[in-house]
Amino acid sequence: MPAKQEGGGIQSAAGLIRYFDEEEAKGPQIDPRFVIGGAIVMMIVVEVLHWQIPF
Repeated sequence: MPAKQEGGGIQSAAGLIRYFDEEEAKGPQIDPRFVIGGAIVMMIVVEVLHWQIPF
């Protein structure tokens, strides 16, 4: 049976930070439905403006 390895391996030995271990929410939390809805509304606004003001 192999001996239990101590430490975190080569990453911790090199002093590298493991970003996936830490989760922080520093920004605002937005519901994904609002993002999808906002994109749809924006597409409708652009299409209506393109219909009203042809380029």
